[in-house]
Amino acid sequence: MIRRGAKKGERRKEDTRKDKNGKRPNEGRRYILRKKKCKFCTDKNLKIHYLDHQLLRRFITERGKIIPSRFSGSCARHQRKLAKAIKRARNIGILPFLAE
Repeated sequence: MIRRGAKKGERRKEDTRKDKNGKRPNEGRRYILRKKKCKFCTDKNLKIHYLDHQLLRRFITERGKIIPSRFSGSCARHQRKLAKAIKRARNIGILPFLAE
């Protein structure tokens, strides 16, 4: 196997690490990715409101940043509503702009 960026004639050694069964470390391990479901679409009783600071705190980091939808699992519609509610709550002083 030729290494990327290697000079002509240089070669990389093959990976010789094996466990006691003779397999490479990550060979044969498979996992299934589950798609995260939007909490607001599954539970119709949950409403996004800028005064509900306990709900909104779940969607911001310790530093005060809004968590992206790929981590929170919320759909695009609810992510936009969350962002708007978080920004409103910041403006009236319920949520912090920055961590202290």
